[in-house]
Amino acid sequence: MASLYTKLVSGLLFPLHERLKHHHTVAVRQRMEASQWWSTERLAALQRERLRALLIKSQRDVPYYRDLFAKLGCDAVDIHSIDDLQRLPFLTKPIIRQNLDQLRSERAGALARFNTGGSSGEPLIFLIGKERISHDVAAKWRATRWWGVDIGDPEIVVWGSPIELTAQDRIRQFRDRLLRTQLLPAFEMSESKLDGFVDTIRRTRPAMLFGYPSSISLIAKHAEKRRQAMNDLGIRVAFVTSERLYEHQRDDIARVFGCPVANGYGGRDAGFIAHQCPQGGMHITAEDLIVEIVDRDGQVLPRGAAGEVVVTHLATGEFPFVRYRTGDVAVLSDRVCACGRGLPLLEEIQGRTTDFVVAADGTIMHGLAVVYPIRDIPGIEAFKVVQETLLRVVVQIVPGENCSPQVETLIAGGIKARLGQEVDVQVLRVADIPREKSGKYRYVQSLVVGG
Repeated sequence: MASLYTKLVSGLLFPLHERLKHHHTVAVRQRMEASQWWSTERLAALQRERLRALLIKSQRDVPYYRDLFAKLGCDAVDIHSIDDLQRLPFLTKPIIRQNLDQLRSERAGALARFNTGGSSGEPLIFLIGKERISHDVAAKWRATRWWGVDIGDPEIVVWGSPIELTAQDRIRQFRDRLLRTQLLPAFEMSESKLDGFVDTIRRTRPAMLFGYPSSISLIAKHAEKRRQAMNDLGIRVAFVTSERLYEHQRDDIARVFGCPVANGYGGRDAGFIAHQCPQGGMHITAEDLIVEIVDRDGQVLPRGAAGEVVVTHLATGEFPFVRYRTGDVAVLSDRVCACGRGLPLLEEIQGRTTDFVVAADGTIMHGLAVVYPIRDIPGIEAFKVVQETLLRVVVQIVPGENCSPQVETLIAGGIKARLGQEVDVQVLRVADIPREKSGKYRYVQSLVVGG
């Protein structure tokens, strides 16, 4: 049962916060909580209606799509079904990089600038409008409410993105205190840091843990090693995202914290694609997203077949994401979830894998700690970091046209600053970096942690 404070925050303070930001989050969430029980056919009809509206708006207002429809010799009004969507080409990360300004709607207001984490070594810059933000926040909000957690309930967020870690100004800090959200940085996982994280979680007694499964499971294992009980805090759910969730991580988190583990799949670019309900189904946010599964040649695959996830986000009129190739591999299910929701299901999600690295002094750090210093260097098309021993790291890079002659020095300096000056860093320029079987790069591999 929600506390009076939670009811105040979720029913008054957060809606006011969103209204002041000109977001329609509350209304969107309310509509989603009704539509999640619709039949498959009714949800598909909604998708067709919203898809048609998005494409008409894109052809009219977005230079890239205006030119695209002209080149294809067709009109947006000719797209009558989801199958017709296959007449349009894929949107890829290179296309977005080359057409950032052309993909912006001429009628767009102020747009927020975002970038992906660069798991392939290639960060993607893109723009998001207020409609998209409203729908994404609403989708996450709906999903956490499935587990009995509402905005205003105490929450611990274990995260590593610079967007969150560097944006903690006074206003945001005040907002987080009002919402009872506390951020724990996932970059550094030293013994002392882990001790502090365990103490913070015990002191906070959160209703929900939210963050990377690798980081939350490491905190769980540390608490267990310290013989510190964590299953008496009343945690209702550990919501994990941004990485592939492995079963041993799920087991560790559930055992130590005494709560179920809910998986969330998506990204800043693609949106919140799917969330797990208490009955185990990974429900696609079908009101906002059309999901296709394609093979290597781009042919749409039937349900039950593994392939690349392609998404069309229906709330992206100001910067459209139409048939966007995520690079992740998954399976569209033909099952019906026992929860009764009509939202379709994803299975066997194989994307978003990260790893930990170990500093020379033994400090365990999130793999993103060595990703970001390399990612931010211009002229690197792709990279892979392999920690062979505690004192040796090999970095493969695919140099682009503007790659600096000093790139080796920059990379070595960035990694040494995080792992230790005594670490030997070898940088190799290569023509290509092989992908994993999943279709994505494994951009960090630590043989010290377990590789």
